[in-house]
Amino acid sequence: MLPSTPRTALTAYRSVAIIGKPFASGIARTLLELAALLRDAGRTVLIEAETAASIGPADLSWCTPVSVAEIGARADIAIVVGGDGTMLGIARQLAPFGVPLVGINQGRLGFMTDIPSERMLESLHAMLEGEVESEQRSLLEGRVLRNGEQIFDGLAFNDVVVARGTGAGMVELRVDVDGHFMYNQRSDGLIVATPTGSTAYALSAGGPLLHPSLGGVVLVPIAPHALSNRPIVITDNSEIVIAVVAGRNVSVNFDMQSLAEIEHGDQVLIRRSLHTITFLHPRGWSYYHTLREKLHWNEYPSVDGQLK
Repeated sequence: MLPSTPRTALTAYRSVAIIGKPFASGIARTLLELAALLRDAGRTVLIEAETAASIGPADLSWCTPVSVAEIGARADIAIVVGGDGTMLGIARQLAPFGVPLVGINQGRLGFMTDIPSERMLESLHAMLEGEVESEQRSLLEGRVLRNGEQIFDGLAFNDVVVARGTGAGMVELRVDVDGHFMYNQRSDGLIVATPTGSTAYALSAGGPLLHPSLGGVVLVPIAPHALSNRPIVITDNSEIVIAVVAGRNVSVNFDMQSLAEIEHGDQVLIRRSLHTITFLHPRGWSYYHTLREKLHWNEYPSVDGQLK
């Protein structure tokens, strides 16, 4: 695979794609306002086909309905309206094309879809004028080998999770990193997360937060039998091999959106993908502001030392 090549300079983006969570409550109005803003800014507007269908009978004659693959081939930038789940799915599909992404939040958390819908028009107008921050995020790629033959592969923006099935007991996993044996672990499973994914499932399992620019991958056990099995951060140029030693109904999930059942002796090989995702934010965007807002770190010391 060739590394993706992000495009730069927002003012040069002439072809803009709109992608929304299909048929989400209240999304039609947001999509229509967004399409009108882009039209008035003189942009060529592409709209993902299912997204267009969710708007209904409104006049969108200036928009061209296209598939996600066509967006990858034709768009200079894609604006995603929805929650983080919507962004996850689109980011994986567009990663090979190097199309930068802007997220409009109509979900609950919004770690990746960081522009609130009520500030969408103001923020995008400024961004179209060049007031923009750019950052790159890493992805993981994983392969499942059975008797040395590949049976499944996938990309993950958040995490790759090897875990037991519902109602099954613990699994035993052997973990090797760069050809070196790390440990055998008995647990409910193991999360291998990117810095982006460190605020997702890995966080709820007790993992650390990783800044998105950090070149690391975090391994987080899920309810380990031994308390000495702790989360660990390794370099993102490592190759991780997870082998199923024991356990029933074991599966591997990529961002909880694609899944493969795995058996004893199967190996899951995980490494950093050559592709990256470019996120574009309004000028002044701060990852730490996002953490304060989403994780409720909202207490600021006042002049007299009291918290407010």
